[in-house]
Amino acid sequence: MTERVFNFHAGPGALPAEVLQQAAAEMMNYRDTGMGVMELSHRSDAYQRLHQDARERLRKLLAIPATHDVLFLQGGASHQFVMIPANFAKGGRLGYADTGIWANNAMQQASLYGTTYKVTDASAGGYRTIPMDFHVKEDTSYVHITSNNTIYGTAYRDFPKLDVPLVADMSSDLLSRPLDVGQFGLIYAGAQKNIGIAGVTIVIIDRDWMAKGNERLPKILQYRTHAEADSIFNTPPTYAIYVLGLALQWVEAQGGAAEMDRRAQAKSERIYEVLDRYPEVYRPHAERAYRSRMNAVFTLYDEAQTEDFVRAAAAAGFVGIQGHRRIGGLRISLYNAVPGEGVEKLADWMDDYAQRHR
Repeated sequence: MTERVFNFHAGPGALPAEVLQQAAAEMMNYRDTGMGVMELSHRSDAYQRLHQDARERLRKLLAIPATHDVLFLQGGASHQFVMIPANFAKGGRLGYADTGIWANNAMQQASLYGTTYKVTDASAGGYRTIPMDFHVKEDTSYVHITSNNTIYGTAYRDFPKLDVPLVADMSSDLLSRPLDVGQFGLIYAGAQKNIGIAGVTIVIIDRDWMAKGNERLPKILQYRTHAEADSIFNTPPTYAIYVLGLALQWVEAQGGAAEMDRRAQAKSERIYEVLDRYPEVYRPHAERAYRSRMNAVFTLYDEAQTEDFVRAAAAAGFVGIQGHRRIGGLRISLYNAVPGEGVEKLADWMDDYAQRHR
C-alpha cells in the first residue's frame, strides 16, 4: 500500500490522522448502534447527540456569544453568496471588499438582489494587499469581506469595525485563531479546507439581524427556518457534521484556537523564510504585511520549471502544491491539520531545490 503523503492541497484539505482513524474505526458500527453514521436516521437519538455535540463544541472553541446562532447548512460557501443578499439586501446597497476571485464571485451573485459596490479594491495591485480604507455608503445593508484569499495568498490581520453588519467568508481560516465573533453579523465557512470535509457549511449569525431577514423567500432559503429547526429542517449532511465534530474534538485536544494560531504562525514563517532566502528562485505573490498563514502563494523565477517542480515535490511525498487553475504558479496550504513535521520536511526540500537551481 502507498504510504501516506504530506497533503498541501487548498481544499478539500488535510485531515488529522486521529480523525481519519476514528472515522475508520466507527465506519461499520457507530457507538454500538450496529450502523455507520451514514446510515443513521437524522431524527435518531444517536445522531441528535453528535449533532448537538458538534455545535456546542464549536461554540466553546470560538467563544461564540449567546447573541449568535450556529447553523449547519448545505450547498457550500458559494450557496451563501446567494443566500446572504437574498435575506438581507432589502433594497439597500451591498458593499463588498474586492480582495480576489472569491470576493468577486460573491459580489456578482449579490448583484442579482441589489446594487453592489466596492468598499475597498485590491485589484489594481494584482491582489497583493488587503486595503483597510473602507468607504461605506449610506443605505448599505451590509459589508462583505473574504478573510483569507486562497488563490492570491493574502489575509486580514484585523477586521474593520463598521456601523453596518459585517459579513465574512472564512472558509479557509475559521478556527485558525481566536476570534471576536460578536463583531460580525454573519460568518460562513465551508468546512472542507480547515475543519472537516465537503458537505457542510458553517454559518454563525447574529440572532437580531437574522430576525430582520426577508420573509418572502422560500422557507429553505431563510436563515430563521434553519435556526428554528436546529439545522434539521431537511435531512442534514450527517456524515460531514460527524467528521466536523471529530475535527473539533481534535482541535480541542490540541489546545484550542490559541494553539492553532501558534502553529499557523510557526508553519507559515518556516515556508516564507525559505521563499525569502532565495529571491532568485522563488517569488512570493503577496506583500509581506498581507501574507496569508493558510496559503503561501508564489511563482518560480523561471516559470517554465513549475511543472517539473510540482512533479519533483510529489515524488518526494509532497502533494497539492500547484497553484489555482485561474492564475497558475504554486501554492502551499497550511491548514490546521497539516503537521509541522511535513512543513519542516517540505521547507528543507525547497531549500535544497533552490540551492540546486539558483
